[in-house]
Amino acid sequence: MAALTPLDGGQIKRGRASLIGGIAVAIGVFVLWLAIARDLGVTSTPVLGLGALVGALVGLWIWKADL
Repeated sequence: MAALTPLDGGQIKRGRASLIGGIAVAIGVFVLWLAIARDLGVTSTPVLGLGALVGALVGLWIWKADL
C-alpha cells in the first residue's frame, strides 16, 4: 500500500492570515478570561497576568498550527 503524503509537503505554514488569526484569538481568550475573572470577583494582577499568558500561548498555538 502506498503511504499518504500531504500535498504541501507536511510543513507548518506561518502565513499572514494565521498570524492575524492568532492575534485575534489571543485577544478573545484574554477578554473572556477577564470577563470570567470579573464575574468571580478575582481581578488581581497575578490572575490577569495569567490570563494574558494563557491568551498568548493559545494565540501562538493557533498561529503555529495554522488553524
